Amino acid sequence: MHMRRVGAVFSVAALAAGLSACGGGGETYATVADKITGGGTVVVGTKWDQPSLGLKKGANPEGFDVDVATAVLKEINGGKDVPVEWKESASSNREPFLENGTVDIVFATYSITEERKQKVTFGGPYVIAHQDVMVRKDDTSIAAPKDLTGKKICKASGSNSYKRITDPPPDGELDLDATTVDAANYSECIQKLGGSNLDAVTTDDLILAGFAKQAGGNFKVLGQGFTDEKYGIGLKKGDTKTCEAVNTAVKKLWDNGTMKTLLDKWFGGIEGLKVSEAAPPAEGCS
Repeated sequence: MHMRRVGAVFSVAALAAGLSACGGGGETYATVADKITGGGTVVVGTKWDQPSLGLKKGANPEGFDVDVATAVLKEINGGKDVPVEWKESASSNREPFLENGTVDIVFATYSITEERKQKVTFGGPYVIAHQDVMVRKDDTSIAAPKDLTGKKICKASGSNSYKRITDPPPDGELDLDATTVDAANYSECIQKLGGSNLDAVTTDDLILAGFAKQAGGNFKVLGQGFTDEKYGIGLKKGDTKTCEAVNTAVKKLWDNGTMKTLLDKWFGGIEGLKVSEAAPPAEGCS
């Protein structure tokens, strides 16, 4: 019992130290929720290279995750706007940024997994995506995920999507003999697909839909999702107070129609895409 108590005290102290380093001003906040309601500038990590989700255009990023972040923070703050500093958070640096206090909270196509739960406290999920496959529009050799056997697929740094194709359960899904091609991020994956250095890009359908929409018809998404990707809101490990506030906010945003409005805004009319129609159940804070 004594050892667990010491560990808990240390975790709270470390959490507060990390939060005080974000946003400037010298104030110290015990949790991100305290920072939101206390008027501090909240540092939000999002993707900056994913159309319709988080894409840097002008001074700030825009997209579904950006709008969800803004709405959740505002809800936690009693309907009042929250000052935000946006920070690019690629798949490869989301955990380190939370751990070292570079960001306070992450909305960045961040699928909740048991492995990530060891390092991150997740709020949500706020939406469920499904892993799918995108190919060049004129490619008729790949009509379903199982057709990726012997094909070249993208391995984006920090993402585990490729494992769903190449590995067996529990970490993988299809256990196919496909060749992986390294890329720094999904933007580079799309470039390689367009340049015929890849046969397919496989990841969440919302990510693929955004890129397909941006490409103006050069690619097609198969529309055959084969996993459930629960998009969570990343917090420093141990910040359960903010996690609970986030979950309350997400539920209200689903109940009042805000989430459906945002999904329609960014993904409406994309052929083959099936988006969430109801609030996914919260995972619970740990």
